[in-house]
Amino acid sequence: MLEIFNTLTRRKEAFRPIEAGKVRMYVCGMTVYDYCHLGHARVMVVFDMVARWLRASGYALTYVRNITDIDDKIIRRARDNEEPIHALTDRFIAAMHEDADALGVLRPDHEPRATEYVGEMLDLIAALEDKGLAYQASSRDVCFPVRSFAGYGRLSGKSLDDLRAGERVEIADGKHDPLDFVLWKHAKPEEPEDARWASRWGEGRPGWHIECSAMSSRLLGHHFDIHGGGQDLQFPHHENEIAQSEGAHGSFVNYWMHNGFVRVDDEKMSKSLGNFFTIRDVLERYDPEVVRFFMLRAHYRSPLNYADALLDDARHALTRLYTALRNVAPASVEVAFESGPGARFRAAMDDDFNTPEALAVLFELAGEVNRGGDPVVSGQLKALAGVLGLLQRDPVAFLQAGTAVADGAWTETRIEILIAERAAAKKARDFARADAIRDDMARAGIVLEDSAAGTSWRRA
Repeated sequence: MLEIFNTLTRRKEAFRPIEAGKVRMYVCGMTVYDYCHLGHARVMVVFDMVARWLRASGYALTYVRNITDIDDKIIRRARDNEEPIHALTDRFIAAMHEDADALGVLRPDHEPRATEYVGEMLDLIAALEDKGLAYQASSRDVCFPVRSFAGYGRLSGKSLDDLRAGERVEIADGKHDPLDFVLWKHAKPEEPEDARWASRWGEGRPGWHIECSAMSSRLLGHHFDIHGGGQDLQFPHHENEIAQSEGAHGSFVNYWMHNGFVRVDDEKMSKSLGNFFTIRDVLERYDPEVVRFFMLRAHYRSPLNYADALLDDARHALTRLYTALRNVAPASVEVAFESGPGARFRAAMDDDFNTPEALAVLFELAGEVNRGGDPVVSGQLKALAGVLGLLQRDPVAFLQAGTAVADGAWTETRIEILIAERAAAKKARDFARADAIRDDMARAGIVLEDSAAGTSWRRA
């Protein structure tokens, strides 16, 4: 039975969906004013993995991942660029899709944009106001009175008194308490027309937190199964979502999931430290499937340390798996989880999506393929890997992909000509020439592999 670590209760719990056989899952997506970075990549890959496993387990899943297309940073960036907000957000939504597609991330069932659900946000704020859980401050912002919601702090384990003492929440004029957060931001005179909507509290735009509460409620109902996102969203964003949604409707989410932080060379990723990488930066150097594999090698709740050496190791490991598939063409087999490797794979994934253990099963199968050359075992390897979005390419295409081969000086035609020259040199017992060809190619990142069937090549 699937068990999920529930951030709300801080323990693994047996997963029991609200409606038998069906799962409703909401994940907080990207704020689209720039290219996606490694932290975004991890959220996309982790919850794509979760979605794939839920479906492989037989659940009918409805997966929603939102897009925040209106907030302070977006408004500032559009103003700096002297372009309409929608032009900015459309461009970076397209870029986000390109990055996700490259990483093998399947599109969610619904991808709502915040600007399309402002009416639902206004209705939710009105419902909170009717229950005494919203007030208009002297700044004309509409705020949520945190101390009026008894359960505040359950998700993050933070007490209101500790938060107040630490002054961690920005104070805005007219708030009843500095911890109160904004539901509706009153429009400022300098803000553009495409960043404001009419409301009974005056022109303005939604606060960040209310967006997800309104969109999830509209698409999944007031009470749904799983809510996910990065660990950084646990407080205040998800804490505030709980306060709004439960305050208005009395129920919200059963299981909260949070993936761990991404670090770079064991330091926090930060532009100020000069170690900030977009997905595009990384994909210029590494095959997208290598990046996906690298992320799945770590358990989703653990910190993920990004370093060149670790990506290189992931590339070598994925190469071993693809080499097994190249050497023994996989038979077409159905994914089976009842016994043997399939059962061990299921046990790993049912243990809070333990992808490191699931990948270990793939390496066991690869070893068996290499020892016995069984196409059925090779087929099991490919089928189980497919559940994780891996090993679905032509093995030769993967093994020969790389910057050295893409270099105009090392075309596939030239490589094949040199392989033929080397074979002729060996036949003529000109081993010095044969070794020189091999060494030249090795320096260019091209590895030759001799077998009874002939010589094949792959990138280093």
